[in-house]
Amino acid sequence: MKKLESTLKNMMLSLTCITIVAGAALAGVNMLTEETINAQKEAQKQAAISAVLPEHARIADAEEAEGLVIYRAYDADEQFVGAAVQTETNGFGGKIKLMVGFDADNRIVDYAILEHAETPGLGSHIVHWFKNADKPSQNIIGRKADGHMTVSKDGGEVDAITAATISSRAFLGAVNAAYAGLHGHDAYTGASKQHHPAPEAEEAELADPDAQTGVTVPAEGVDSIAAGENEANQIVKPE
Repeated sequence: MKKLESTLKNMMLSLTCITIVAGAALAGVNMLTEETINAQKEAQKQAAISAVLPEHARIADAEEAEGLVIYRAYDADEQFVGAAVQTETNGFGGKIKLMVGFDADNRIVDYAILEHAETPGLGSHIVHWFKNADKPSQNIIGRKADGHMTVSKDGGEVDAITAATISSRAFLGAVNAAYAGLHGHDAYTGASKQHHPAPEAEEAELADPDAQTGVTVPAEGVDSIAAGENEANQIVKPE
């Protein structure tokens, strides 16, 4: 067999062939393992749903809202007993994905970390830190959720993970978002989404403010107020 001449063209051809073969091999391995990996993730998720819920007989089909996935659970008499909420946030090292369970009285039943990239030995303690029954000041299990749970450093009642305050804030933020999403509230303001006034309603209130305050302001008076505000804004400009 004649030896190929060592030219730039032949070297490029050889490298191209090697790259194609290696790429095909990697694609094949990925196809073989992807199904297994997805099946494992799904099994982990299903196990987490059952683990964080109170005792139940049936779990309803998943509901999706604002990036959250909600699984409502019922007993044998079809009474609502609680819900598992899949939520996620950005921690110190990357995305934190977790499942949070609430009972019918909004008490936190349990939580399970599905995915995280927090620092080993520090932020990674989110897996167990907030469910340590021996440390009531850091344990959130059994607490009644209100959507405003914060770490003690921020004036709250939950002790953060030692040297991992960012991870702790992110975790509690995800728990708050889960509670807010379950009750149809805005995860950041706590305002009910069902009660946001439509633009038409806002305009009607402006035209007829006595509906809110009992004081009648003519339409031209409203225009004058708006003009005065604009004038004030032109005079005083915040830095």
